[in-house]
Amino acid sequence: MSNQIEQKEIEILSKKELDRTIKRLASQILEMVPNTNSLLLIGIPTRGVYLSKLLSVYLEELSGQVIENGCLDPTFHRDDLSRVGTRIAQVTDLPSTVDEREVVLVDDVIFTGRTIKAALEALQLWGRAKRVMLLAMVDRGHRELPIHPDFCGRIVPTGKDESIDLRLREVDGEEGIFLCKNDIKY
Repeated sequence: MSNQIEQKEIEILSKKELDRTIKRLASQILEMVPNTNSLLLIGIPTRGVYLSKLLSVYLEELSGQVIENGCLDPTFHRDDLSRVGTRIAQVTDLPSTVDEREVVLVDDVIFTGRTIKAALEALQLWGRAKRVMLLAMVDRGHRELPIHPDFCGRIVPTGKDESIDLRLREVDGEEGIFLCKNDIKY
């Protein structure tokens, strides 16, 4: 007899609700950083990069100014590679220096906090920001480090056997946020 793993998923946010949440987060960023000339959005691969691009579009609509964004891959700064495994790192691509900028790190899901810790370490190599803030689309709890998002789309308490999937059209061909749970069938 073999075990079969069946994945169940529950939609947390629909495409429409996700879009509304991204717009709300953009408004919250503008409240915290009214001078958008100093604003720099930095996405963490993979979905954080696409999420930061969506945010920059909404921020541009609200502010009337182009918002710079880039990508920062913290893979080689992680202290838990043996647990999460290695992957091919993406190229860090920042449009300008981070010196004296209001930086918003953008990630899809915050869990243990180790990705953000690694991103903060990687960011230091690119200069000294005036302030660094964190935006996470979903906070699922289970933090191992004292890291908390400044901007959060949704708080979704999860079990350790569950995961959260942010799906974006550019990456996944569909949009929404889903709670996924693996059930083992005997």
